[in-house]
Amino acid sequence: MSSAAVKEGKGGALSLRSILVKSDAFGGTALAALVIICLVLAVIEPQFFTSSNLLNVGRQAAVLIIVACGMTMIILSGNIDLSVGSALALCAVVGASLATAGGLDAVSTVAAVVALGALIGAVKGALVAWAGINSFIVTLGMMTVLRGAALTFTGGYPIAGVPDDVRYLGFGIVGGFPVPLIVTAIVFVVVALLLSKTVLGRHIYAIGGNETSSHIAGVPVAWTKFAVFTISGALCGLAAVVLLGRLGAGLPTSSQGLELDAIAAVILGGASLFGGRGSVFGTLFGALILAVLQNGLNLIGVNSFIIQILSGAIIILAVLLDRLRARSSR
Repeated sequence: MSSAAVKEGKGGALSLRSILVKSDAFGGTALAALVIICLVLAVIEPQFFTSSNLLNVGRQAAVLIIVACGMTMIILSGNIDLSVGSALALCAVVGASLATAGGLDAVSTVAAVVALGALIGAVKGALVAWAGINSFIVTLGMMTVLRGAALTFTGGYPIAGVPDDVRYLGFGIVGGFPVPLIVTAIVFVVVALLLSKTVLGRHIYAIGGNETSSHIAGVPVAWTKFAVFTISGALCGLAAVVLLGRLGAGLPTSSQGLELDAIAAVILGGASLFGGRGSVFGTLFGALILAVLQNGLNLIGVNSFIIQILSGAIIILAVLLDRLRARSSR
């Protein structure tokens, strides 16, 4: 075989590999897996594909998708956040307290909770961006601090009696369509546009790909990290409002393990755990995989403890897939 043919063959193989890697980064593999899982569950349990159950899956996935959209930006920037579940719990109990004991109206409560989430994110972002502390260490510590703060604030008890108007974003219905799904769709579109159409989005991908080169090129690395954590924190606050609507109460123990589910959703969606590659579209498919599996296994009657084991296995699988993708792209 001539050298030209060999080069052509190698070029074709490299081209195919680059297409597959790019497709995977935008959730191609996750979408295919989601379709297969849905078809299998539909065969095993016909009730799965009923409109009421699919809407229920959407409601269950809403909080995870909102938080995972923020986690996408953080991971794309080459960072990690292990404290989103604790931040959400603190925002939820503070929101419940403001709406009940504080007597705030719905708009003021939502604004205060989102602002609290953004403030928590800003503190983490400042520690990462300007104090130079690794995001893993910062958020690991904040995970304990925020959970402890939520438990201290409530004395370990839930805050019940949240008014219906405050619950609207997580409990309301518009034209037969659940409001939390509308909120989730808006968040998804905004984050997708931010990542693909704005300067901040380009900076996020740049510092995730190579922080040193980005700094040399004039990218405001510190401010970008600060912005990413702040936006993610605001989304945690919004997710807390949605969760309040679903539960009707602020629980200091809620959302335990949510950070792991959010990270798994991002990695299952094709993003690199080391930053610079991925998309919010893939995150959506990854989050839906987790929600569909949990819903389907519940319908089939699988023990909840088994579901917890499977969730942990999926997280390990997600990281393994990320390592395999990294090797194949070299």
